[in-house]
Amino acid sequence: MKLKNMNIPELMEHYHVPGLSIALIEKAQISERGDYGVLQIGDAKSVTENSIFNACSISKFLTGMVVIKLTEQGLLDLDEDVNIKLESWKLPKNEYSKKVTLRNLLSHQSGFLDPKQSFTELKSSLGAPSMLDVLEGKTPYCKEPIRVKYEPESKFHYSDAGFCIIQQLIEDVTKKTFKQVANELLFKPLKMKNSLFITEISDVGNEDFSSGHNKNGEVVAGNYPIYPYPAASGLWTTTTDLARLVIELMNALKGESIVSISASKAKEMIGPQRDMKWCGLGVFLEGAGTELEVSSLGWGVGFQSMLVAFPNKETGSVIMTNAELGVHQMEGIIGEIYKSLEL
Repeated sequence: MKLKNMNIPELMEHYHVPGLSIALIEKAQISERGDYGVLQIGDAKSVTENSIFNACSISKFLTGMVVIKLTEQGLLDLDEDVNIKLESWKLPKNEYSKKVTLRNLLSHQSGFLDPKQSFTELKSSLGAPSMLDVLEGKTPYCKEPIRVKYEPESKFHYSDAGFCIIQQLIEDVTKKTFKQVANELLFKPLKMKNSLFITEISDVGNEDFSSGHNKNGEVVAGNYPIYPYPAASGLWTTTTDLARLVIELMNALKGESIVSISASKAKEMIGPQRDMKWCGLGVFLEGAGTELEVSSLGWGVGFQSMLVAFPNKETGSVIMTNAELGVHQMEGIIGEIYKSLEL
């Protein structure tokens, strides 16, 4: 992919976007980068290659990669009843014969319906919830216990709760925090030095962090909206680091993975799950063969981002902004830039 000549600063002004970063991938390498604007409106500090944005639900792509790696190690099984290895919490019995599996959870076919107004950003007066309290419905962040509401594999319902269960399962089988596991399996070997999971405001610790802004370009309350559910939406990162993760997936498909993910497992991650042709494991799909498009979107208070890859062409793009425009990514500045790329 290549960035055409276009006036990105002018677009940013039109959409009230203070800061934006782009990383493009060609031949499974970062081929072009662009950094524009500032980390916070009214501040002179510019966006750079090291600027850290809230990735929100792009976290689910990374979680999918963590799960795939743990299946390679034999610690997890995509098609096993998750209750077999869950220790600190169990999914209650339900009326359905099908059991909930990791494959179900990663492809949003687990039988869960997230409670209304759940999985919101951190409230400083409440502090970060424990994952157990979230799953039991004992916090204002999720006021109902997580239970199977319909037969697994029968419907698609996008679910943050499902990824909270994945996180708890990973922590139970590894005896480590999800943050530690991601750091050991992906961040360190892939040199994703500007990637981390944030669950408390005290975790925001250096000058490279971007503040979030609303659709009018105004700084949002608290500057740094935090989602205290690492596996579902807690990742803060850069376009360069996300591009490295995409490239790792591309290399795995060729049998050249740095973190030892096999080609067969990588193919499984980006393959359609059950009858939901648009859903892979932690990612969304469109097309097939050389035209297969893999995507992940991040959208939360103050931030929007989009990751798109054509793994069989070894091309891709990562675009991150520090503004939430109130419209789908493809209908705002991210979409305008993406549509202008030379594919």
